Amino acid sequence: MKPREPESAQGRWTSDDMMTVAAARALHDEAVCFVGIGLPSKAANLARRTHAPNLVLVYESGTLGSKPPVLPLSIGDGVLAETADAVVSVPEIFNYWLQPGRIDVGFLGAAQIDRFANLNTTVVGSYAAPTTRLPGAGGAPEIAASCRQVIVVVRHGTRSFVEQVDFVTSFGNGSGPGDRQRLGLRGHGPTMVITDLGVLAPDPESGELALVGIHPGVDVADVREATGWGLVVADELTVTDPPSGHELQVLHALEAATIDATADPAESADPR
Repeated sequence: MKPREPESAQGRWTSDDMMTVAAARALHDEAVCFVGIGLPSKAANLARRTHAPNLVLVYESGTLGSKPPVLPLSIGDGVLAETADAVVSVPEIFNYWLQPGRIDVGFLGAAQIDRFANLNTTVVGSYAAPTTRLPGAGGAPEIAASCRQVIVVVRHGTRSFVEQVDFVTSFGNGSGPGDRQRLGLRGHGPTMVITDLGVLAPDPESGELALVGIHPGVDVADVREATGWGLVVADELTVTDPPSGHELQVLHALEAATIDATADPAESADPR
């Protein structure tokens, strides 16, 4: 499904803009957030520049309280260490901060997510002979296991939203209620999945993801068509507020600054 470009009083915006803004709004000021690269990082940095200036960004490489002026290209991007309140070792990030439950929110993306919010970033197809080999786990399994809550940000489509993931990289709700408790996982797991079409959340009784909100211009039928299982829809469905003019201005400025910072100087040199 192509990104929508609705018109509103705030201006033109795409479905990716709406997804990023919705994800940013889910983060509260002064929360400690373990951030992944990509869409989660964009949303977290947008939140810090808008309504949550005291949001503490933690990256897997060991940076605490990073305040990057542009979006980092990887967890090892130097701008994260340059702007951090402190830089610690990777074992300390996991052993002291993450595993004991000191992180409020884990922000993750995924290549695949299933009806019980299990995440796959390892392979598409069989593990022995995959059709696609993905970037891998990194710290995602620990984030999913130990953060107090996990927010997943992923574009909505049948390639991503599948009945059952090909490989469980990061544990969500397993196959239903009680699976996390039986494994002794500390955190609550995924509490919200934000896409370019709407918002899903686990049903308290079944643990299965249900559609609880849609973005402006999206129909429930659009979401069902883009989901690889029979999607449950909440009785009371909310509609996300469109991005404000301020949110769009800050988001687009952040994107533009990142492009400028990563541009190849040779390509912008005067050909004369």
